[in-house]
Amino acid sequence: MKFLILGLGNIGPEYADTRHNIGFMVLDYLAQKHEARFEIGRHAFVTEIKHKGKTYVLVKPTTYMNLSGKATAHYLSALKLEREQLLVVTDDLALPYGKLRLKGRGSAGGHNGLKHIQETLGTDEYPRLRFGVDANFSKGRQVDYVLEPFNEDERIDLPLRIEKAAEAVLAFGTLGLERTMNFYNTK
Repeated sequence: MKFLILGLGNIGPEYADTRHNIGFMVLDYLAQKHEARFEIGRHAFVTEIKHKGKTYVLVKPTTYMNLSGKATAHYLSALKLEREQLLVVTDDLALPYGKLRLKGRGSAGGHNGLKHIQETLGTDEYPRLRFGVDANFSKGRQVDYVLEPFNEDERIDLPLRIEKAAEAVLAFGTLGLERTMNFYNTK
């Protein structure tokens, strides 16, 4: 069984450690843990890992956040996968820092990457793992906030929270959406 894991983020060193790039960070962690290297592919950096007999194709779009649907549609088609085999890993302002929320469908919640994926796929029915980055910003400063690095307090346990998100990604493939939701959404 094969799964497409799409981590949302923006390419370039100026975005590397920002809240908006948590999807890239989770995929980087998985690749490093499985000694995989990303290669440049169509619309994305791509690598593949195996875990418990499952194959996970890790994709980090190079289209920038607002055009994430291009890479999503291309790799779903190229790999001949169904939407149920897709998991999008993204940041979420509506969740407290580090809280994980796995869902099988839902609105874009104002997230431009998710919005473009939904427009491209023509549906909001695809699994997504949201990583809480909190909403600790002044009115009108949302864009600046998500494009800033995690603060000093957040960086203390960020590696542990990324590891937990990576575990949820692997569980999605081995346990399925419902069982993984039951386990990770309650913590």
